[in-house]
Amino acid sequence: QVQLVESGGGLAQAGDSLRLSCAASGRPFVSIDMGWFRQAPGKERQFVAAMSGATTYYGDSVKGRFTISRDNAKNTVYLQMNSLKPEDTAVYYCAADSLGRPGVGVQKTEYDYWGQGTQVTVSS
Repeated sequence: QVQLVESGGGLAQAGDSLRLSCAASGRPFVSIDMGWFRQAPGKERQFVAAMSGATTYYGDSVKGRFTISRDNAKNTVYLQMNSLKPEDTAVYYCAADSLGRPGVGVQKTEYDYWGQGTQVTVSS
């Protein structure tokens, strides 16, 4: 079992920055691949970023603006979001792949644990 708790969401204006955090517990964090997804109202849950070991991967819409990182000592993964746009407005979820699938997961089906989500709203 892995428990995930996101924090750091909120209101921002276009061009601002926010940092999301996801605290994990329940099993050794260092062995778990982590990802971030987001879901806007009426839309499918969309891949944002993922990290497997030192390898990172980003969705096209956030590449160059968002950075995923982790602190294994704190059992926490972060999503630094810069140059925010109104279209970044969504509920952001962190996800854990506890099964150690090879590679960096970009599909939501590759993750077996999810946080409750944190709302990010960006105004123009």
